Amino acid sequence: MEDPSNHRAIICTQCRKLIGADEPRCPFCGASQSPFQRRIRSMMLRLSDEQAAIRAIIYLNIAMYAISLLLNPRTVGISFNPLTALSPSNGSLLLIGATGTIPIDELNRWWSLVSANYLHGSLLHIFFNMAALSQVGPLIAREYGTWRMISIYTLSGIAGFAVSYLAGVNFTIGASAALCGLLGAALYFGKSVKGPYGRAVYRQIGGWVVGLAIFGLIVPGINNWAHGGGLVAGIAIGWLSGYSDAKRQTIFHQALAAVCVAATIIVLAGAAGSALYYLLRG
Repeated sequence: MEDPSNHRAIICTQCRKLIGADEPRCPFCGASQSPFQRRIRSMMLRLSDEQAAIRAIIYLNIAMYAISLLLNPRTVGISFNPLTALSPSNGSLLLIGATGTIPIDELNRWWSLVSANYLHGSLLHIFFNMAALSQVGPLIAREYGTWRMISIYTLSGIAGFAVSYLAGVNFTIGASAALCGLLGAALYFGKSVKGPYGRAVYRQIGGWVVGLAIFGLIVPGINNWAHGGGLVAGIAIGWLSGYSDAKRQTIFHQALAAVCVAATIIVLAGAAGSALYYLLRG
């Protein structure tokens, strides 16, 4: 049986016509399709599957958490307190991309607005965030499409930490700003869609938001600025991009998602590489 993947189509970067994914050159305009371009497109095709995209985000979070533990294993907190078990040191987190006024103002690390979304302070911290992502991520991917889900997650995380920085938070990490962006997009969707399904989504997500707000007010050390900034950004991006029932995904949504994916990979690879280089030199 012939492999159907051989007939996958992509869009030529020059003439915007559909061509075969394995075509070395566009048959319409003659533009070269380099191996690098084909690899990028192949990766984006795989990420177009919602489960693959969510797994990729989870794996990136786990990988960065593991690297943060390995950077300075002598200071990793191993205790019977579930809130602090397997906690990387602040020095490790700073090296690998924590954000806030200290990394940005003193070290000029604006790129940490991206990397901080993939760092966590303990085993419990990453467990709860990834569990939340595995629940709300499929909803956003299904109702907005995978490309818009990736953009909402990435841009809301950046926006949340930007608000946190402007509010003067010195040092912060975590995927919760990006997760709040997904919650914001879900709120907008639930409020916009008429009928029992929309109301059910709005009530459930609204309950999560209220619970998160109460948790942030009770528990010390929670970055409520990042949570609020991510939530508002998610609502705004959901409104601007539209959801699948109201507006189909376009080449713009795919291109924006590709930029978000590329920026995330470049920032995380650079952060991990520079941290490991610093460690080896020391």
